[in-house]
Amino acid sequence: MSDVDVFDPRVFARGVPHDELRRLRDTEPVAWQEEHEVLDWPSGPGYWAVTRYADVKHVLRTPEVFSSWLGATQIRDPEPDDLTFIRRMILNMDPPEHNRLRRIVAAVFTRRRLERSAEQIAERARALIGAVVPRGRCDLPVEVTDDFPLLNLADLIGVPPRDRGLLLKWTNRVIGYQDPEHAEVVRGPDGKPLNPRSPALLADMFGYAQELAEAKRRDPADDLMTALVQATVDGRSLDDAELRMFFFLMVIAGNDTVRSALPGGVLALLQNPGEYRRLRADPSLLPSAVEEMLRWHPPVLTFRRTAAVDTELGGQRIAAGDKVVVYFASAHYDERQFPDPYRFDVSRTPNDHLAFGQGPHLCLGAHFGRLQMRVFFREFLTMLPEVRLDGEVRRLTSNFINGVTHLPLRW
Repeated sequence: MSDVDVFDPRVFARGVPHDELRRLRDTEPVAWQEEHEVLDWPSGPGYWAVTRYADVKHVLRTPEVFSSWLGATQIRDPEPDDLTFIRRMILNMDPPEHNRLRRIVAAVFTRRRLERSAEQIAERARALIGAVVPRGRCDLPVEVTDDFPLLNLADLIGVPPRDRGLLLKWTNRVIGYQDPEHAEVVRGPDGKPLNPRSPALLADMFGYAQELAEAKRRDPADDLMTALVQATVDGRSLDDAELRMFFFLMVIAGNDTVRSALPGGVLALLQNPGEYRRLRADPSLLPSAVEEMLRWHPPVLTFRRTAAVDTELGGQRIAAGDKVVVYFASAHYDERQFPDPYRFDVSRTPNDHLAFGQGPHLCLGAHFGRLQMRVFFREFLTMLPEVRLDGEVRRLTSNFINGVTHLPLRW
């Protein structure tokens, strides 16, 4: 058992614990991690923390050994009564059922559809950045980057403008449940907090998703929800529960990954001013710079799997039923994969990071995420002079999302 704590979300609120993760990579690449009580949230059974790049990639590519379905994909165990419901989400499925749903979504989530929105995304970036330019300062997440992916996603899905604030509310509830600024703690009869991913606490979100799907059936539009309602593969379409789950996934995963990556990328530039000036001088480096930002500041810190069979990984014997948690924030700094990994290099090539996953769960929205990042940083570098930090950086209290909640800037 390791004496390094890379479970506590409060550890990540202080910044990614790079020294501790490097120590695990070097000495215990698959280490047993205690899952202690955090604030009001109960302790768990513990899990195997996987920190080397090759091992992380192996776990993600072998669902027959490391299952998403058995215990879902969050570190905390879901309530047993909720597990059947949670397994209806594609994120928590294994092949072959996962493959059927993925084919349906991939048929509508096309590059052509996403590229059609590029100019609208650029206009939104210019509007949000332009609103703060004359003031000479801003809190980037609060005033610019929280709204940017949320509004882009709302356009893509087909959420009416009057309802778009709900998307941020739901995202904060699910992702920020342990963060003192964003948490909406709901307690059960016993006084203990209820899991924010439980069906009971998502009833309003799923009810809205059902209403939106029905509205698109009655009045189709050129948006993703309409396409999902109409899509069929091999004669099968999505049922109502699957549509609700896809709405959940698009709203939470589609929003919060880019929402975290944008201020994380800006912070990377501020921490590496030489590379910041290099990128400003040569915008052709932007595509590789975006990939380096994703390596340097992966939006997702961890993902959980459950061992389906007795196996061995990194010299450790893992029993069927054990939780196994991969650490992207460690794998991206593994010297065995990335030369000089603690150097931020806007021209790094190759850059085989894992920010959008690997294997059967490779993110369907990866192209949309990259598109938004390229467009945002093109406008950021063009519209603003070189910016500098103007106060304390605050991070999300989470061991799942690598969030930056406050990034005060001035220019």
